[in-house]
Amino acid sequence: MAVVKPFCAVRPQENLASKIAALPYDVYNRKEAKEETEKNPYSFLKIDRPETQFPDDVDMYAPEVYKKARKIFWNMMEDGDFLQDVDPNFYLYELTRNGHVQTGIVACASIDDYMNGIIKKHENTRVEKELDRIRHVDVLEAQTGPIFLAYRANADFRHLIEVKKKDFPIFNFVSEDGIRHRGWMIYESAMTHKIEKTFRAMDSIYIADGHHRAASAIKAGLKRRQENPNYTGREPFNYFLCTLFADEELEILDYNRVVKDLNGCSEEEFLEKVRERFYVSEPGTEAVSPRQKGEFGMYLGDRWYTLNIKDEYRSPDVVDGLDVALLQNNLLEPVLGIREPAKDPRIDFIGGIRGLGELEKRVLTDCKAAFSMYPTSMAELFAVADAGKLMPPKSTWFEPKLRSGLFIHRI
Repeated sequence: MAVVKPFCAVRPQENLASKIAALPYDVYNRKEAKEETEKNPYSFLKIDRPETQFPDDVDMYAPEVYKKARKIFWNMMEDGDFLQDVDPNFYLYELTRNGHVQTGIVACASIDDYMNGIIKKHENTRVEKELDRIRHVDVLEAQTGPIFLAYRANADFRHLIEVKKKDFPIFNFVSEDGIRHRGWMIYESAMTHKIEKTFRAMDSIYIADGHHRAASAIKAGLKRRQENPNYTGREPFNYFLCTLFADEELEILDYNRVVKDLNGCSEEEFLEKVRERFYVSEPGTEAVSPRQKGEFGMYLGDRWYTLNIKDEYRSPDVVDGLDVALLQNNLLEPVLGIREPAKDPRIDFIGGIRGLGELEKRVLTDCKAAFSMYPTSMAELFAVADAGKLMPPKSTWFEPKLRSGLFIHRI
């Protein structure tokens, strides 16, 4: 039984939504984030990445940096840039990219559901990355970046969403990257009860993206529980901000790999080793975008190859059978010696949003080979999470990215 609740959102004034909305905090490095806030002084990055408001030599994790985020937030509240809804509501958040439309329900999910496994994950998190967001949530007393959750498609929700989207939106804009963003408030009691009841009938919902934000939000809530031993469970800190999408609407892009050396092999020696476990096509000049599971593109020596894993090296296991695992276990580790891809500086990862041209560019500049991947599917993600297992690093790349600052949950 999944507990999903309406909440009193803090949200931008309609005329400022396009200026305030920002990509997730971890999309940018420090220099890029600072450039973005200088270009757009309304950008929510000022709050999500408050070190942008300090000289570059200031420690981005210093206490005064987090206090700055709180000050900016409350100044914007006092200036009327944000408004606070008085009554708890659900909201809809629609994103349209290249004709592909996905609509999520913005709500608050239970930290207990995360702890007891009703909200399922498929990635590990790193403590050092969590600490920053725990401090941010704690000092700001608000959750600013919605966790991207997924549920198995439901006909009742599909109809409810279609009906609600006939209303006038609370924001409607196209961001610089060409994605249209629209939102609606669900204040009708019948719809609210329907959403709560339908989620209560679900035994699982899934983290699609934002594992570190989720872990940080949960730990910030648990910290509040320790500080308030008489908590009832109804306090806002017992819930975390999320946007829930039907699996059938979500689009996972390829998450490609580039490697910086051939582990001491010449190109000919490397190809011979690859042929031990893969069928290798003749070289060509046209970029290879894999068409099916078990197929990979490889860019090497200014030529593209198609690789197909040999049947004896496929795996029925929900994790080892993933394409990212097949490449890791049959090429990256045994041939190139890359045993821990999340830590090895010899490998880099490139989201499919950047295109295959980026792979060619990297090989022509600082890398020796690139691999284009067939995207992981939502069914594979669900299967791994249901089995209580974890995906290899960098298995999924979701587009479009949810914007921060459009819905804020005060705790």
